[in-house]
This record gives sequence, C-alpha cells and structure tokens, in this order.
Amino acid sequence: MRYIFKFPDIGEGLDEGTIAEWYVEKGHRVEAGQPLVKMETDKVVTDIPSPKSGVIAAVFGKVGETIHVGNPLVEIEIEGVAGEQAVEEARKDFTTEPIEEGASVVGTMEVAGNAAFLPAGDEGFPAQEKKEKPAQRKALATPVARAMAKELNIDINDVAGTGPAGRVTINDIKKAHLSLSSIQKTTVKVAETPDRISFEPLTQIRKAIIRNMTVSKQTIPHMTVHEEVEVSELVRIREKYRQRFAEEQIRLSFLPFIIRAVAQSLAKFKVINAQLDLENERIIFKNYINIGIAVDTPDGLVVPVIKDANTKSIKAIAQELNEISVKARERGLKLEDMKDGTFTITNYGSIGGLWANPIINHPQSAILGVGRMIKKPVIKDNQVQAGIIQPLSLAVDHRIVDGGEVTRFLNQVMEYLSDPVSLILD
Repeated sequence: MRYIFKFPDIGEGLDEGTIAEWYVEKGHRVEAGQPLVKMETDKVVTDIPSPKSGVIAAVFGKVGETIHVGNPLVEIEIEGVAGEQAVEEARKDFTTEPIEEGASVVGTMEVAGNAAFLPAGDEGFPAQEKKEKPAQRKALATPVARAMAKELNIDINDVAGTGPAGRVTINDIKKAHLSLSSIQKTTVKVAETPDRISFEPLTQIRKAIIRNMTVSKQTIPHMTVHEEVEVSELVRIREKYRQRFAEEQIRLSFLPFIIRAVAQSLAKFKVINAQLDLENERIIFKNYINIGIAVDTPDGLVVPVIKDANTKSIKAIAQELNEISVKARERGLKLEDMKDGTFTITNYGSIGGLWANPIINHPQSAILGVGRMIKKPVIKDNQVQAGIIQPLSLAVDHRIVDGGEVTRFLNQVMEYLSDPVSLILD
C-alpha cells in the first residue's frame, strides 16, 4: 500500500514548523520510529520519526520551507504495491470525476460530497464550507505547478489557467509571479533600495514571540510594581560558596537564590501562581510551582521550566539552571523542558538595565523582572553605609491579582533575599 505521512500535531499549540534537515530521500528504506526529518518549531528543534516501515517514495518540502500541521512530509511505499506504478499514479493530475467513497489512489483521500476528492494535505476543496459563503474557485494544476506557486507565495486559485480544461501550468505561475513583482516594484519607496535596507525572514521562535506578546498585551491588563532590596548578605553568602560549587562543575549565580525565594513565596500566595479561565468563569489555582526562566539565545527568548522549584535546594536549582541554559542556547530543548510553567522570571539585569515593565507569559498571572545589582548608599542603624541593591519589577494580571496581594508577595520575596539563610530554614 501507499501511505502519505503528514506533519503531526506535536502539542503545545504548535501549528507549523520549518524543515531544518532531511535524514532521508527518495528510495531510502526506513523503519518505524526512525527519524525522517529535523523540524524547527517556535519552541524547539525536534526529530519527526517515521510511523511505518517501508521505502520513501517522495519527500515534500525543502530545507528552510515552512510546513503546517496536516501537510504531507513523506510518502512511504509499504509492501504490497508496485513501486513505479504507484508513484506515477500519485503524480497524475487530480480530477473531479466521482469516485467510490473511501477509495484512494495514493495516501488518504477525503471525499467532499459524492463528486470530488483531494489528496492527503490541504489541496483541493475544503471538507466543509459554510453555506452563506460563496464557493471559492479551486484551480486544477499539476503538483509541480502547485509547489512552484507555494514557493513564490502565489495563491494558485487566483491564477488563470491556460492549459487543458483551464489547468494552471508552470508558465502561468511564472507569468503571475512576473506580474506581481512588477506591481510590487512600483509601490516600493525610492529609499527602499538594496543598498539602503536589508531583510531577514522571521524565525519560528520570533513568530512565537510575536504571537505570545501580542496576545498577552491585548488580553491581560498589566500592573507593574517596582521595588529594590538590599542584598549585601546574599552577595556574601554567594561569594562564600561559589568556589565550592565550581569544584562540582556548578556555576552559582544569584538567580538560584531568586528562584528559591520566588518559589517559597508562591507557596504562600496562591493567586500569583494561578491563571484566569474566562471561558468557564473561574480562577485555576496551581498546586505545583514550575518556574519558567527566560533565556536569551541568538534566535530570541525561550522559556525552559524548572519543575517543582519549591521542593528543590539552591544547589539543585543551580545545577538544573546550568543544564537548561546550555540546552537553550544550543537549541537542544525538548517540549517537555518548556511545558507547564506557572510563573516566569526574566533576568535582564545579567545584561544590563535596572527596571522594566515585563510582559506576562500568557496564560500565567505574573512575571518577575530582575535588574542589574548596583552599589548605592543605604541607611543601616541610622547611619549611611554602602549597600548593594537588587532592583525588582513584578508585573501581574490585575484582573485577578489586587494591589495588596502584589505588595505582600513582593515583600516576602524581598525578605528572603535580604536574609538568604531563611531560604534554607523556611
């Protein structure tokens, strides 16, 4: 038989991916579970395994091309079908002649009514169409013409076909592309010439950042509270144990202390660890504390998650933080590393900057921004002394978190940071 394997839904709301590397090509023998292709999604880079054993009859898409969930990835020839004959049948132009419901020439055929069919993927007629909408013309075309139209970002249904029965040919696509390019050139400003501007396509990660930030700002009324805490004792303790941790190949920064302080505080203020469920008119309180850490990578911010952070020691947090930071920068994170965050910390102070109005990681209810430590005068025992100040910026979803709760939570975090021994005793 012949089987078309489509790009599967791998969870976490991912609806598309970019082909990073093919492991197979036409004619290769594959076993079930063997990696077929490396896909870059907006969160991770992951290998897609073959669901069946057989011989690769075709691959769909080039390296760098974006594939949507449900689109074909490979065509697998499984024992029982003559190879070349099945491939030729798969390459024939699609017709609109009636076929027996459920019958298929190649892959999975979906029947629209009793008189049309389409191959596995998103070509052809939609499975269902609302009656109030006029039926959209669906072009007849060869797979090669369709692939060229997709590569040139042309809607093939808008192209007038000059082939038999109005079929769209390669020449029709070329003419449409030349016409579109001519129109675009006339609308480009004089300043937008190659020597004055340059372009860079959006990566999957950047697309995700755009979507998530837009949803967060459009749906969540943010309230941000800025505070600063004197952390001379924290600096002293970190310096005391840094070398000991280094001997165990663990880098001890200030962030593990902050993560521990936040985790302990979230256990006492559950609404900060909650999310709003408007559809069911309720607040969902999380009985676990998973803290996402925004990590700066060459491709953009990613947010791996430290699970059950309130149950882990500072040493365990530091070790895990080292590991996920390396994985994030080397694009080695898996979906499991990114799931189920309940609160986020963004440490922009490691680069620079004191204060910020961080954007909440939707659908969470809060995010803590950590600024750069600075030395400044402070008053201790009624005397002015040199102190070390840690700036903090806490943004919350003001629909469910009130100002008093924000302040009390932040005060608790500051208390832990000013007296780090309490992080061990509490």
